[in-house]
Amino acid sequence: MPDEAEEDVVSRRRFLNRVSLALSGLAGAVVSVPIVAYLLSPLLQPPPEDWRDLGLVENFRMGETVEVAFDEPSSLPWAGQTARTAVWLRRTGERDFVAFGLNCTHLGCPVNWRAGAELFLCPCHGGVYYSDGTVAGGPPPRPLVRYSVRIIENDRVQVL
Repeated sequence: MPDEAEEDVVSRRRFLNRVSLALSGLAGAVVSVPIVAYLLSPLLQPPPEDWRDLGLVENFRMGETVEVAFDEPSSLPWAGQTARTAVWLRRTGERDFVAFGLNCTHLGCPVNWRAGAELFLCPCHGGVYYSDGTVAGGPPPRPLVRYSVRIIENDRVQVL
């Protein structure tokens, strides 16, 4: 008879062990599901389309490349100067514009526009870009970043 009592104790112990493991797993899942959902939510949402206003079409001369600064619309109040950014903007037609990023694709230094040479030059490591943003020489691995440009109904130029 002692064998039967031992089997009862062992099976009860095994049962309680499994119940406690199951409850611990359930508690862990209940706690981790909101955390995982919070961490994955940015991946499941489409990126916002924040068009930035650059000014009126009439303010830009045909064929001229100018640096246009603007504030990021989604910047935090305490971001300060980091919320201020710019693009190189060129008017190529009556209602056609091209916009390039300010930074060299090599190491991120700001590029300068040389109107006489029709080139973007990076002062840091000698990167050179043609007026269409493609690499002309130096270490840059790819062309300048190109932004989408649109003109809205009240003749305002916007960049995405």
